[in-house]
Amino acid sequence: MSISINSLKVEFSAKCLFDNISYIINPKDKIALVGKNGAGKSTMLKIIAGLQKPTSGNVAMPRDTTVGYLPQHITVSDTSTVIDEVRSAFSHVDDMKARLDEINHQLATRTDYESDAYQELIEAMTYLNDRLAMEQSENFEAEMEKTLIGLGFLRSDFNRPTSEFSGGWRMRIELAKILLRRPDVLLLDEPTNHLDIESIQWLENFLITKANAVVLVSHDRAFIDNVTNRTIEISLGKIYDYSVNYSKYLVLRQERLEQQMRAYQNQQKMIQDTEDFIERFRYKATKSVQVQSRIKQLAKIERIEVDEVDTSHLNLKFPPAPRSGDYPVIADNVGKAYGEHQVFDHATFTIKRGEKVAFVGKNGEGKSTLIKCIMGEIPFTGSLKIGHNVKIGYFAQNQATLLDGELTVFDTIDRVAIGDIRTKIRDILGAFMFGGEASDKKVKVLSGGEKTRLAMIRLLLEPVNLLILDEPTNHLDMKTKDILKQAIKDFNGTVIVVSHDREFLDGLVEKVYEFGGGQVKECLGGIYEFLEKKKLASLTELERNTIRPLTDSNNTKEPQTSAKGQTESNKTDTPAPAKKLSYAEQREREKRVRKARKKVDEAEAEIGRLEQEISEIESIIAEGNPPADIYDRHASTTKQLENAMSLWELASMEFDEISK
Repeated sequence: MSISINSLKVEFSAKCLFDNISYIINPKDKIALVGKNGAGKSTMLKIIAGLQKPTSGNVAMPRDTTVGYLPQHITVSDTSTVIDEVRSAFSHVDDMKARLDEINHQLATRTDYESDAYQELIEAMTYLNDRLAMEQSENFEAEMEKTLIGLGFLRSDFNRPTSEFSGGWRMRIELAKILLRRPDVLLLDEPTNHLDIESIQWLENFLITKANAVVLVSHDRAFIDNVTNRTIEISLGKIYDYSVNYSKYLVLRQERLEQQMRAYQNQQKMIQDTEDFIERFRYKATKSVQVQSRIKQLAKIERIEVDEVDTSHLNLKFPPAPRSGDYPVIADNVGKAYGEHQVFDHATFTIKRGEKVAFVGKNGEGKSTLIKCIMGEIPFTGSLKIGHNVKIGYFAQNQATLLDGELTVFDTIDRVAIGDIRTKIRDILGAFMFGGEASDKKVKVLSGGEKTRLAMIRLLLEPVNLLILDEPTNHLDMKTKDILKQAIKDFNGTVIVVSHDREFLDGLVEKVYEFGGGQVKECLGGIYEFLEKKKLASLTELERNTIRPLTDSNNTKEPQTSAKGQTESNKTDTPAPAKKLSYAEQREREKRVRKARKKVDEAEAEIGRLEQEISEIESIIAEGNPPADIYDRHASTTKQLENAMSLWELASMEFDEISK
């Protein structure tokens, strides 16, 4: 069932948002809708969903095509439990049954067997019968449970009233309902904004394996890269359609812009030459024919437009960090409970000066709670020491909403700025894309991204050596996120980041703390090393719990064994004979073992190289009069060695698991 967007035009107060746009959404397309803020991405989704009318043009879709639309912001007023609200996703089955009964009644009473209308009724009946057969073949209750757990809910949440949940969790309930309906096309506007890393990965897998057509808007680069196979860019009222994912689109887009610029420059030169000719010979009778010809030629030229390139630049740089003690944060058996609910307990860890670490885990597992403990905002059990001379800069998850909406952008910063910095407020605001009249805007009219940037400016006004950032990338576009990431990488202090954005955390943090099940676990290495380790751990757990019955030739029941061949019976410790692999399976296993062995060898080689480099640096230091940057090189190489050791550990675990 293809959906056709035909000659779409949308105008807002004399401004043309879309100009004669046409394209087709095919049944299995996974489309990323991209473009700068204000280009019309959300408007496009609303038009396809039938919630907004275009100025002209139309969206044509076959009858009975189902559409699921998740907006960025929703207002819900349901009063049922989570499971009852999600169960309403299957109300369309009752609607299909009613429609089928109506069609059967018409077919039984009509006699115009040869008419087109009668044939259409037969086709509709066939389609509805097929849909009902497919819908009823699935276990609704099991699907609801899998979807809710995939989106981060616990079974204990199922019978809780929806009114007890925050807006972000209510959004997850709406998303679950939409996914369970399995519509022909899913329209998702920033679906990852309220999801944690594990839920995002689950949603990715669902969209890739179970969804039909998908059109999504997202600032999560890793998410759209993994899900989509087509990218449609909206720019200057037109669209550019690429049959590739986002990363490949960026390369092709750059090539297009370069070609466009060359064509534009060539045309401008030709126009200038023509205008010069007309001006030079306008009053010469002998050249009047040529002049008139050139004037007509100039009028017929279709002017090349250069697509808008966002040239504004966010020059974000944190002030140099004053030196703190060696250990800015030392936690020993820290715990926090609300009533009988223990959020986490026995959290014990040490964060060294200069480390950049991530707090990750499902929402509600205590990431923001532990930060509030570090900030001294809430009481806790255990010991939590803040190091000598530690100055904390804190960006809260709701920082943008705490701004005074009645103040202007300039006044917001002027009220917190002290000393010489007050003379540079306009320059700072300009660097954050609040130049000119934008600095006189009231905060209440700013977008979510603009408010986040404004809150970030306040954080920059005072030199700190411990940055604590709780979901700093929400509402930031990809370009601004990249600039913020580089600024944090360049910051010479200590950083704690709470984020669900894998692309943002990749290459930024060297240690991950996982929150879950009331515990806080440390994992050395970056975010993808952590996710790989989690995947290996879950595979090991799966293997440990997999049990299969074995029967002998007399069909007598034998003790059950695990996938590793260990007998579960208490009567014997003799392992069951391993299943003989086929030739193809043996070859595949050997290939996996070789690949895993290669990873281990490469990791060991990298460790050897880094150890040698550290030894050479230490020799230089020992000789006396070392270069100024030698200590930074030593610290950087030591961190690289720690990461390499973590990678070696992961590779060794994988090799051991495969080669058993």
